[in-house]
Amino acid sequence: MIFEKTHTLTIQTPEGVHFSLNLAGPVTRFLAWAIDFGVIMVASIFINRLVMIFGVISYDIASAVSIVAYFILSIGYSIILEWFWQGRTLGKRLLRLRVMDVQGLRLRFNQIVIRNLLRFIDSIPAFYLVGGVACLVTAKAQRLGDVAANTIVVRTPVIHEPDLDQILSEKFNSFRNYPHLEARLRQRVTPAQADIALQALLRRDDMDPVARIAFFKDMASGFKRVVEFPEEATDGLSDEQYIRNIVEVLFRKRMTAGSDV
Repeated sequence: MIFEKTHTLTIQTPEGVHFSLNLAGPVTRFLAWAIDFGVIMVASIFINRLVMIFGVISYDIASAVSIVAYFILSIGYSIILEWFWQGRTLGKRLLRLRVMDVQGLRLRFNQIVIRNLLRFIDSIPAFYLVGGVACLVTAKAQRLGDVAANTIVVRTPVIHEPDLDQILSEKFNSFRNYPHLEARLRQRVTPAQADIALQALLRRDDMDPVARIAFFKDMASGFKRVVEFPEEATDGLSDEQYIRNIVEVLFRKRMTAGSDV
């Protein structure tokens, strides 16, 4: 879709497991910004028309309010959406981009604020020239705001349903007894998190046995904080089997009522 070279960033977990992330280049990031800029401009025009009603009283006050409103909208738009949409704005969502911590950790609110406050420096003199050059010369394709906030922008791959029979056991998945929790899990887990869990199962035989136990324990703890299944659904499950159940919920298509009989 986009003709630019794709760079990858390899992250190593404390357990010695490696995961690769596709870094977004300046072209896709510019296109995402163009979409977001269009949204901001449409919203600004609408706000200006409302504000100019007060121009009958004072044109100067109305102009000042319009300028302040545009500033708040241009900064607040990205901050709010990246926080509530887990590192994505509308433009990033359409182009499958996502802001992440440089270590692959969950974004903190102060990181989002910092990278967006420095957006004005990256955009000078025009069309994100400074930010685009920074993306080209930095090893992790970061603009200045990303460098200051310790963030990266990655391209989220389209995840196709894998052949789960190769990695999942034939045991009954106890999580299927709680469809409302399954739905909540699918809603809250990002594609990147789901792919990491899948890759962990695919690469489990390549891990050191001690590291494998520790890694799946940490991963299971993380998913338990996202959605907590009842004790009767998790009783007797190892951490690795817990992740198998999670992966099946996230990837396997919901079976029809007839096939469950």
